[in-house]
Amino acid sequence: MSTSPHEADLRTNVAEHVHTPERTRPIAEAAARMAGLDPQGVVLIRHQTNGVYRLTSAPVVIKVAPPGEDHLGEVVALVSWLQDHAVPTVALWGDPAYQPLEIGGRAVTLWHYLPQERPVHAADVAEPLLALHDAPLPPFPLPPLDAFGEIQNSIASSPLLTDQDRSMLRDLSAQLAHDEPLQASGSAPGLIHGDAQHRNTLLDPAGGAVLSDWDSAVIAPREWDLATIEVHCRRFNHPPEEYEEFCRRYGRDIREWSGYEWLRDVRELRMITTNARKSPPGSPAAAEVRRRLDSLRKGETSIWNIL
Repeated sequence: MSTSPHEADLRTNVAEHVHTPERTRPIAEAAARMAGLDPQGVVLIRHQTNGVYRLTSAPVVIKVAPPGEDHLGEVVALVSWLQDHAVPTVALWGDPAYQPLEIGGRAVTLWHYLPQERPVHAADVAEPLLALHDAPLPPFPLPPLDAFGEIQNSIASSPLLTDQDRSMLRDLSAQLAHDEPLQASGSAPGLIHGDAQHRNTLLDPAGGAVLSDWDSAVIAPREWDLATIEVHCRRFNHPPEEYEEFCRRYGRDIREWSGYEWLRDVRELRMITTNARKSPPGSPAAAEVRRRLDSLRKGETSIWNIL
C-alpha cells in the first residue's frame, strides 16, 4: 500500500519529535561500549538535527541520527573520499568500514574530537570551502539539491505553523520557484557542503580549519554554499569585516552575482521552514521561529537568534 504525502509528513514529524536527549544518550553510551570506549561522563554538545555527544574518556564525538535517517553510509563514504582528495574535513574515528553503527533503530557515527580554543570566524570557512568546491565529483552518486521540495515538506509537517503561516510560506515559495528561470545562471553543479557556516566548521590543532557535519552534502551550484555564509553573517549579526575577509580569502562576494537577492530569499525561507519543522512546540526555538515569521510577514529585516 502506498503512503500518502500527508502520512509521510506526519511520520517525519513524529520521528523528529521523539528525537530527544533522553532517547539518544543511552544510544550514544551503547555506541561507545561497542567501540571499546568508556561511556562514563558522556557530555551533550548539541541536540538539533543530530544528538551530538563528547566522551570525556577519549577524544571522540558520537553523533546519533534521528529515526529514519538512512544516508549515513553515504556520509561515511564521502568523508573518506574527501580525505583522499585533500579536502579539509573532520575525521571519522576508527575504521570507516565499521560505520555507521545501527543501534536501537538509529544510525550512529563516531568522529575525532577537536577541542576549540576560540570561536570560528567566517574567514576560517573560506579555505576549506574553496578546496571542496575545487574538488572533482565523487565517483558515487549524491542527490541533487531540492530546496523547494524540502521547503514544502517542512511547511506541511511543522507542528508550529498556523493555516495562515502555511498559506504565506507556500505563496512565497511558489513565487520564488516561479522566478528561478529569471535568475542568471550560477556555476556548474558540483559537490557542495549544503550547510556551510560557522557551526559546521572546526579549528584543527595545526591552526587551520576543517568542515564538519556532511549530512546536507549534495550536487548543486556552489552559490548555495556562498549564500549560506552570507546569510549567517548578516542574520546572526557577525561583524561586517568578518564577511569581507571571507570574501577576500575565498575570492568572491556572492552579493555581486545578479541572482544573489533571489538565492538569499530562498536560503532564508529554507532556514525558517526547516526550523519550524524541527522545533518542539513551546520551546525557545519555537518562539524564535515565531519571531522570524512575524518579521517576514511585516517585511522587516531583523537580526536572528541562532538555533
